[in-house]
Parts: sequence; structure tokens; C-alpha cells
Amino acid sequence: MTLPHTWRPLGPRVMGWFLVAALAVMCTMVWVGFTPEIKAQVTMFERLTFGAVGLGIVVCVHALTRSRVEAREDGLTVVNGYKRRDLEWAEILAINFPQGAPWPNIDLASGHNISVHGIQASDGAAAKRAVRTLRTLVDALSRTRH
Repeated sequence: MTLPHTWRPLGPRVMGWFLVAALAVMCTMVWVGFTPEIKAQVTMFERLTFGAVGLGIVVCVHALTRSRVEAREDGLTVVNGYKRRDLEWAEILAINFPQGAPWPNIDLASGHNISVHGIQASDGAAAKRAVRTLRTLVDALSRTRH
């Protein structure tokens, strides 16, 4: 495999933006269906509140869909939502992906572990291949860094 390489979950990205689009269409259809009298009763505060809720939904979906894992010669970057962790290969002890788990975990030499939302079980065989590739990279690159 040539580095750098990035893994992103397909299923959550497609579903997240599909649901945002479906919600926007539904809300637009409801608003268009209101009579002029009902529309006139909606205050500016209510409109701003509705807009803020919509923006909050978009921000949350964006956080979920921006998750990724980037493998480079010098290490691994794990992005979960708005949190980013840059790891050196030598820090990584193991990558675990138990059956039934939604995503893999990385065990670190510090005793901590990190969830890897950039690889999702919902992506099926692609997720399993990604974990196998990451394990191979950890084995190969953590040994060359000692």
C-alpha cells in the first residue's frame, strides 16, 4: 500500500447527508403548505430558533461524517468528530475490532485506547480490509521506528 492513505466511512456519510436533505425537504414542504395566516403568526424569534436547530443538526451531522483515519509514513491521524489525534506508529500496540462492535479501537502504549470512527462496521468487508491493512502497517512501521 502506498502512503499516505485515508479511510472514511461510506455508510454514515451517505445516511447523514441524506437525512439532512430529507429533513430540509420535509420542512420546506410543511412551510409551503401553511396558509398565509399561519405563516404570519410565526414570529422572528421562532424563525431564528428553527434556523438555530437546523444549524445544530448540520453541525452534528458534519461532525459524524468528517471522521477519518489517515496513515502516513510518520504516523496515524485519527479524526473522530471534531477531535483529532496524531499518533506515532510506535505508540500503537494493537488495533482491535471485536465482532459486533460499531468501530475498531486502538490500544496505545500509554494504556489508553481510541475509538476509530473513520472505519465503521456498517461498511462490511471494506471495514475488515481497512483494519487488516492498518494492522499490517502497525506491524511494519512500528518496528522500523524503534
